[in-house]
Amino acid sequence: MSFSKWIGGALGWSFGGPIGAIIGLAVGSLIDNMTTNGGSPFLGDGEPQTRSRHTTYRTQPRQRPQTQSGDFEVSLLVLASVIIKADGKQDQRELDYVRQQFVSMYGKDRANQAFKLFKNISKQSVSVRPVCLQIKQMMDHASRLQLIHFLFGIAKADGMVTQDEERQIYTMAGYLGISAMDYESIKAMFYNSSDNAYKILEIEKSASVDEIKKAYRKMAKKYHPDRVIHLGKEHQEGAEEKFRQVQAAYEQLQKERGF
Repeated sequence: MSFSKWIGGALGWSFGGPIGAIIGLAVGSLIDNMTTNGGSPFLGDGEPQTRSRHTTYRTQPRQRPQTQSGDFEVSLLVLASVIIKADGKQDQRELDYVRQQFVSMYGKDRANQAFKLFKNISKQSVSVRPVCLQIKQMMDHASRLQLIHFLFGIAKADGMVTQDEERQIYTMAGYLGISAMDYESIKAMFYNSSDNAYKILEIEKSASVDEIKKAYRKMAKKYHPDRVIHLGKEHQEGAEEKFRQVQAAYEQLQKERGF
């Protein structure tokens, strides 16, 4: 897969606004590096480098467009570049986790193209608020929950989520329009605590059996993989992890409460 096909084939709304500006700089840097290193002026399949899409800024749409797999992918790369640097260093285990997840979701070729872009995005100073507000405006809620889950996975890849990383994800979640309860639910999936099952199901420890059952049905619906079917099979598989953890939390409370 050529870089030109990857960058131009699947992206929609992420080519506009602040994300589009970040992508434009990253692509431009890649082109400059290729030229400096004596590379071909073509990215592949006879397409000149100058034919990459021009970055535009959009006004608020009348109707939210459906997020494509490429839009989610690029949004994830931009936010992941911030999380990886949140504790003041880039840990190789976190970088390996991102690469591993991208290989798992998209295959080796597409993951390699993504990392060409990621390296150049990581060199930029990303303004989190406008990026997250663009994502909030353009991306559906289920996909935004998936973003937060993935960001916690990156932060945990080196064995622990630092306070700086958690603070950064919390800030992003706020800008993304993720409620405090949804944030705490996803966060609980990455910590070991006696009350994690309750947090995952978004209920208090004093909840009745009927309230637990009702909460389970609600969360199973919220985190069902079919909610991100529009992102493609690769993201449905990623969403299954959240769904399994909701099921595990419910089964734990069933055992503890004896119902």
